Amino acid sequence: LLLAARGWGRLGAMSRYSTEQRGRHNSPDYRLYFKNADGKYISPFHDIPLFAGPKEDKEIPAKRSKTTGSEVLFNMIVEVPRWTNAKMEIATEEPLNPIKHDTKKGKLRYVANIFPHKGYIWNYGALPQTWEDPTHTDNLTGCCGDNDPIDVCEIGSKVRSSGEIVQVKVLGVLGLVDEGETDWKIIAISADDPEAQKIHGKYFYIDDVKKHKPGYLEATIDWFQLYKVPDGKPENHFAFNGEFKNKDFAVEIIKSTHEHWKALLHKKVDGGAIKCTNILVSGSPFCCSEEDARSIVQSAPAFMNGDPVSPEVDSWYFFPK
Repeated sequence: LLLAARGWGRLGAMSRYSTEQRGRHNSPDYRLYFKNADGKYISPFHDIPLFAGPKEDKEIPAKRSKTTGSEVLFNMIVEVPRWTNAKMEIATEEPLNPIKHDTKKGKLRYVANIFPHKGYIWNYGALPQTWEDPTHTDNLTGCCGDNDPIDVCEIGSKVRSSGEIVQVKVLGVLGLVDEGETDWKIIAISADDPEAQKIHGKYFYIDDVKKHKPGYLEATIDWFQLYKVPDGKPENHFAFNGEFKNKDFAVEIIKSTHEHWKALLHKKVDGGAIKCTNILVSGSPFCCSEEDARSIVQSAPAFMNGDPVSPEVDSWYFFPK
């Protein structure tokens, strides 16, 4: 059942974690649970540190952060590999928060192909130990948070795997307003990507992205503006007229959502249906035992070989007007 850790990336972030599949791919029962290097079941939402650090398995949050030169690195949980269409996400309302295939009205969700793109155009995921509080009105957007961890678009050259933990360098942020909710999109690149060292401007990494990956940021705007239109919804809008903000701005947004997460895990705010079950967050009233965590996973449907055929999404595209 256990999918062994593969040591993805030279920085070895994934070597500290492994995943265990329950249920089948392309089914509502599919879940991907996480274990740390000690073999303990953990929550990727709560137990994986935000800041990448050498002792992150033992200290939550890590007391020291890993850096590349003067750069602080963050852990990213990959939910959706680049070029795929299945809407995979951290199950925030389930104990231990496995990755699942999102559903709506009982049907599995897939994003449309937005011409000329195929599926998600980055490795898409989230930063652990962050939360966009739905009761907090963001001063910058005028809208409340979307009740999820903060999203990440990783623009490196490698196609990642769902459940992979990648140490990333933050480059900037886009302020999406999605159906009236604040939904920040962090732009980042894996620290071990060959192009990461080319993006080194002191403040304006986004300018370097435009230089080394021309058209990528413009495509990102188009994608987020249009991706819900094939479902009959209106186009999305952006804070700051769609301007990408720089690294320092992005880091401040991340820190703010980290503080909201801390309040959530220590019961200083009402998280509603959010499940805060964890095994490593010191002082959290939601801590559970290793035995309880194991029971949660074992109660999920068992892994089954032979995946059902997924819906065909490659053969059609949404053509913007």
